[in-house]
Amino acid sequence: MDALIESRDNVNKWMERFGVRFGVYKNGVFKEQLFPFDSIPRIICKTDWDKLEKGLIQRVDALNLFLYDIYHEKKIIKDGIIPAEFIYSSKGYLPECEGISPVHGVYAHIAGIDLVQSKEGEWFILEDNLRIPSGASYPMIARTITRKVSPQTFRNHAVADNRNYNDLLRDMMDYMNDGRGISVILTPGRYNSAFFEHSYLAEKTGAVLAFPGDLIVENDSVYYVGLFKEKQRVGCIYRRVSDEYLDPLVFEPSSLLGVPNLVQAYRKGNVALVNALGNGVADDKGIYYFVPKMIDYYLREEPVLRNAPTYLPYYKEDYEYVLANLPKLVIKEVSEAGGYGVVFGRDLSPEKLAELKQMIVDEPRRWIAQEVIDFKDLEILEGNERVERKADLRAFVISGKQTKVWKSGLTRFSRNPDSFVVNSSQGGGFKDTWVMEK
Repeated sequence: MDALIESRDNVNKWMERFGVRFGVYKNGVFKEQLFPFDSIPRIICKTDWDKLEKGLIQRVDALNLFLYDIYHEKKIIKDGIIPAEFIYSSKGYLPECEGISPVHGVYAHIAGIDLVQSKEGEWFILEDNLRIPSGASYPMIARTITRKVSPQTFRNHAVADNRNYNDLLRDMMDYMNDGRGISVILTPGRYNSAFFEHSYLAEKTGAVLAFPGDLIVENDSVYYVGLFKEKQRVGCIYRRVSDEYLDPLVFEPSSLLGVPNLVQAYRKGNVALVNALGNGVADDKGIYYFVPKMIDYYLREEPVLRNAPTYLPYYKEDYEYVLANLPKLVIKEVSEAGGYGVVFGRDLSPEKLAELKQMIVDEPRRWIAQEVIDFKDLEILEGNERVERKADLRAFVISGKQTKVWKSGLTRFSRNPDSFVVNSSQGGGFKDTWVMEK
């Protein structure tokens, strides 16, 4: 382990050489930067992992059932479990997807579920990311490099091998493809914040990396017509383009990133989209409040993993509690991501608290509030010193013929000693996640 820890700078140099970066737009300017790696791993014991795995499979299965239901029979609304206006007012709900049945009925093929562990050891779900979750490539390449610089570390510890993510992804894409043609990863291009991941996963899975303009639709089928390539039928698209830009004839007409008539081909079942269109209604932070109810409704089971204690100002009792307790809560805008739209009441001046309170009064559907979980600090290296920082875990759940959890994950940490926000876009770093086999 000491050799691994001492190799931190060497690992970061290798990752810089391999182009392991993410992009951030700030003040209208695109800037690529390194995602700092810390060599002290997060270690998850087998007992903890077994519970996490069971709970994550349960949660994603329920969310997939919810998505199918909400675009078809809407039983969960008719039975009064979730208010109808709560669904239809969500920015992630797409009426254009009504009645579309994705290949094999799967919506969330790749789910990125964000968790934190309290100081008492209990795991809490913070967010469900079901649209185009990113981050798996970073622990993949970090493990590859650390195995090279310190091979004895992995010979001496019973750590689950995480090099099978590309196999899980490829198997799922092949299942969704149904032999119709090639599989592609559709990227918006190198100015996307996760472009490194798009190209890396294409290389690892053997999928074709497709850029805007590489795909066309003819006779309700999709074809790849990339540079110096013969036209090839496409059976599965792992798309890294947001819903609203995916088909300019259905959504944003000015989009140059999408494929005209793609939705028509998708509606007819001639191509699989990974992830499905319309998933945003399920990772709306307001809908998060209802996931434990979904698990009971669809699966008739008790949730294995708990939500963070959450309040929905949509309901009168929660509304009154939130307004009375703003200074001790964390407030989140339901449609934001990447650590944006997160406000800790304790950090606000009386004037800013009053402004926030008025915004909640004016638009209660726009917000959720959560108790602040004093989640576990993990050791990181700062210079040559060991210090403790807040850290979360993004677990990756792959749904195809079966639902499987990757035995790894993206552990992100805050480099700011006073911050609970760990997102890379907010200046955080990452570390490897060791799932122990014994």
